[in-house]
Amino acid sequence: MSVIQRIRDKGAWIIFGIIALALIAFILQDGVRRGGSTFSNTTTIGVINGEKIERADFEEKLALQEKMYASQGAQREQLIGSLWSSEVDRVVLNQEYEKLGIQVPPKELSDILFGNNSPLKQEFTNPTTGEFDVNQAKTQIAQLKKSKNADQIKSVNAVYITPAIEQTLRRKYQTLLVQSAYIPKWYAEKQMADNNAITSFSYVSVPYLSVSDSAFTVSDDDVAAYVKKHSKEFQKPEETRKISYITFNAAPSKSDSDNAKNQVLALKNDFASATDVEAFLAKAGTELPFYNSYFSKNRIQQVNKDSLTRLPAGGLFGPYVDGANYVLAKMVGSKVWPDSAKVRHILVSTAPDRNGNPGRPDSIAKKLIDSIELAIKTGANFDALCARYSDDGNRDKGGVYDYFPQGQMVVPFNDFAFDKPVGSKGVVKTDFGYHYIEVLGQKNPSTAFKIAYLAKPIISSNETVGAANTAASQFAVSVKDPKQYNENAGKLGKQIFTSTDIKQNDFSINGIGQSRQLIRWIFEHSNGDVSDPTEIGDQFVVAIVSAINKAGTMSAAEARPTVEAIIRNEKKAKQIIETRYKGNTLEAYASSTGAPILKADSLSFSAPFISGVGSEPKIIGAAFNKTLAGKTSEPIAGLTGVFAIKIESNGARQASQDMASFKQTLLQGARSAAFRGQDALRKAATIKDTRSKFY
Repeated sequence: MSVIQRIRDKGAWIIFGIIALALIAFILQDGVRRGGSTFSNTTTIGVINGEKIERADFEEKLALQEKMYASQGAQREQLIGSLWSSEVDRVVLNQEYEKLGIQVPPKELSDILFGNNSPLKQEFTNPTTGEFDVNQAKTQIAQLKKSKNADQIKSVNAVYITPAIEQTLRRKYQTLLVQSAYIPKWYAEKQMADNNAITSFSYVSVPYLSVSDSAFTVSDDDVAAYVKKHSKEFQKPEETRKISYITFNAAPSKSDSDNAKNQVLALKNDFASATDVEAFLAKAGTELPFYNSYFSKNRIQQVNKDSLTRLPAGGLFGPYVDGANYVLAKMVGSKVWPDSAKVRHILVSTAPDRNGNPGRPDSIAKKLIDSIELAIKTGANFDALCARYSDDGNRDKGGVYDYFPQGQMVVPFNDFAFDKPVGSKGVVKTDFGYHYIEVLGQKNPSTAFKIAYLAKPIISSNETVGAANTAASQFAVSVKDPKQYNENAGKLGKQIFTSTDIKQNDFSINGIGQSRQLIRWIFEHSNGDVSDPTEIGDQFVVAIVSAINKAGTMSAAEARPTVEAIIRNEKKAKQIIETRYKGNTLEAYASSTGAPILKADSLSFSAPFISGVGSEPKIIGAAFNKTLAGKTSEPIAGLTGVFAIKIESNGARQASQDMASFKQTLLQGARSAAFRGQDALRKAATIKDTRSKFY
């Protein structure tokens, strides 16, 4: 019985194994069929020298940067590009640090965090003494390490610790490179001699402009041959694409404009009779938010301000067009106000900080500001209280905002500063928290106006958008190849535009604007493919992929704009030399070319410019060629024409520096070059960038 049982057990495992293998085979087969692997990592956005950049980590850093730079108006797509670039730098530099054994040991990190240049200095400066409170910083960091608040720990690491380590490593690396720079004596002597060398020569020249461009054609074979000969100059690190496109206008029509105007007119009487303008606009809706305060005439940025400022209280002006809106303006009131004010204040914040940490509860903030107000009334020092308690960035300046114009601050703060007389003190609540404000000064009183604007947007109707979309769709389905695209665009009278050098991770297209959707389409399709209509702004775009330029050596089409003129000038030079330069003296050349003999005096080897001609390094180089001394050169093809020269004299001007100073200048230049070494590391790196799959 035991034998049978063992067989049954073994048989069960065999059957289980067969089933498992079959499942694995099925899954693998499905993965292959779908063009991927079951075990492939779909969360990697790039690989730099073998090191993976995971999307989760990248997104975390991106979210932190969005918080840090939100106040500066930084766009997410800009941050994606800059963050990727910094990640590339981080990886290639860290690999260099590892090779060289560059580290930041724990003791050194402690010295950095709690030393004179601590990144924690601003947060832990004693408001009374102005000194960095090292003990408080150490205590807070120690408490943070014991904390279970993982998000807070991660935030402090990301904002303070990691940047401090990276900056220290980079400084060590750059110091190593800088200190390795060396200038040999022979090199310094040669450079000084070259820099001070001067020459004078006579010359005959035939400019390329004297020969018609139309006499010379530059073929693709000519361009390809030039690119091959100078291939290092025509390398590009990533694939680019070119499109041709036409647009179908979906901008508002006259009917759409009339509709916006009629919306404003329908509300005109109610707007005129409204006593609570703010409530009326909130209910009716307006594209120009109501600023419930006053502006002097020179601060009003609206069109027709001369007419607006002449309105009586309650008077209306419009409707009129302002940008993309129809506007009806109402004079709410006027008063005499200064054009600028100076205040000092203490802010007790209730708003989150730049790292997303929540502010104080409102009730606690109110109690604190009331205590501060009471303390000042009973003789406490304003500056000391400001330094200790204010959450504003100007606390180290006594909370002072020097003379600022109307409308720069939020409304409650602004109104206290401009409406209250100099010397007034009080507590004001804003979206930032509670402010204790003292008005220190006011300047240049004049009439200020409170004006409300009822603005309705001039937007394209569904009919307008639909008509443009239909026309674009009909065009898109009517073309199958570039020939049909060009023919049908011509029949519609459409101008065909082009956009070049589109990269896979771009977010905008030159001439079109931002459209990540269209860029994705461009790189997912082949040469000659025609897109469906893509709505971008107030137009529909139908594009055709017109060129795919692979990474590596440029194609003839790509290089043509750069080299066509160069090749044409080479052909001109050949013809000029063969047909116009006769003889072997300057006089003979002048006679055969019909050009005068000119003189170039005291030209420097270090500045290859000929007066009246321009940059000509080959010609200046020949003028310092000792083998040509006293002889007339063969015709030389320069940048601007063909030249023949005869050296009159070579010499040297007096050096402006002694050798020691000059050598130090060269050394400084060599050391400065070390700071550009990062570019070389980036270019030498093996980078697989797959961001386009995620963004």
